[in-house]
Amino acid sequence: MGVTAVDELLPVLADALGVDRVEPLAVRPLSAGASRLTSVLDVDADGTVHRLVLQRERTTDRARIDVATEVRLLRAAHAAGVPVPMVVAAGPSYLVTSHVDGETIPRRILRDPALATARSRFAADCGRILAGIASMAVETVAPIPTTDPVDALEQMLDRVGTPRPGLEFALHWLRMNRPPHGRTGVVHGDFRNGNLIVGPDGVRAVLDWELAHLGDPREDLGWLCARVWRFGAPAAVGGMGTLADLLDAYAQHGGDRVDPAGLFWWQVLATLRWGAICLEQARVHLSAEFRSVELAVIGRRAAEMEYELMRMLA
Repeated sequence: MGVTAVDELLPVLADALGVDRVEPLAVRPLSAGASRLTSVLDVDADGTVHRLVLQRERTTDRARIDVATEVRLLRAAHAAGVPVPMVVAAGPSYLVTSHVDGETIPRRILRDPALATARSRFAADCGRILAGIASMAVETVAPIPTTDPVDALEQMLDRVGTPRPGLEFALHWLRMNRPPHGRTGVVHGDFRNGNLIVGPDGVRAVLDWELAHLGDPREDLGWLCARVWRFGAPAAVGGMGTLADLLDAYAQHGGDRVDPAGLFWWQVLATLRWGAICLEQARVHLSAEFRSVELAVIGRRAAEMEYELMRMLA
C-alpha cells in the first residue's frame, strides 16, 4: 500500500472520525486476498491513535459484490447481532473498518494453547452466528445478488474452459440429487475458518463478505464443514468442532433444524465450488489479468478437490 494511496484517504478519515486532521503512523500489509489488498492502518486523530483496516479492490470479479453492498451487509449484520468490524469509511474501490484483535490464521487457531477454550466452543459459536446471518432482513441489504449455486458453478467451469471430468461428474451428481429448497435468506458465501477472527473467548468477528448473496442458508453450513477448511485437523467443523454442536446451536438460535445426513449434499457442493474457484484463480493468473504466484499455487489445488469429490461420491 503506497503512501500516496493512504494520503488520499486522510481527509475522508478525518471527516469519519470527527476530527480536523488525521496523520498516518504506520501501514502494514496483511496476507493477500484474491480480490482485495488489505492493510492495517494506524492513524493519529487529534492525539488519539486509531487502528483501522483498509481494503482496496485489485480485480474486477463478476461473482463479488461491490463495496456499497458490503457496507449495507456489515451494518445489517451488526444490527442482527452478528459480530463484524464497524464500518468507518467507504468509497467505490475501498473500505475502512475498525480493527478487531484476534487470530485469523487457521493453523495458529488450531494449535495455540491460548485458544483452547475458543476451539471447544467454535462449532457452537458458528452455529449461533450463522443463525444470525440467516435471520438478517433481506430488505435491509437489497439489492443483493440472488444466486443458484449449481448454475453458478456450471458458469464458472464453462468460463475457465478447462475440461475436468471429476468436477463435471460432481456437477451432474448435484443436479440429480438436489434436495428441496429451504427458506431464502442472506448467505455469507465464504464463512469458514480463515475468515473469522478468533480470540481466547471465541469467534469475535466475521470477515470477507464479498461473496454474499441470497440463497439457501444451508449453503453456509456446508461450506464451513468442507474438508478443505479443516486444515488437516479431523473435526468436521473447521477442524475444531462437531456437526452436532454446530447444528444444535444453529437451531437453538433461530435457524432451521438441519439433519446431519442432509448436510452431505451441501458439503459436496462446497467441495466442487472450491475446485472451481481454484481453476478460476489460475485463469486470472494465466490470462495476465492479475499475475500472482499465490493465485497460480491455489489453481494447482483443483486436482485435490477432484480426488476429494471422487472419495465422497464413491
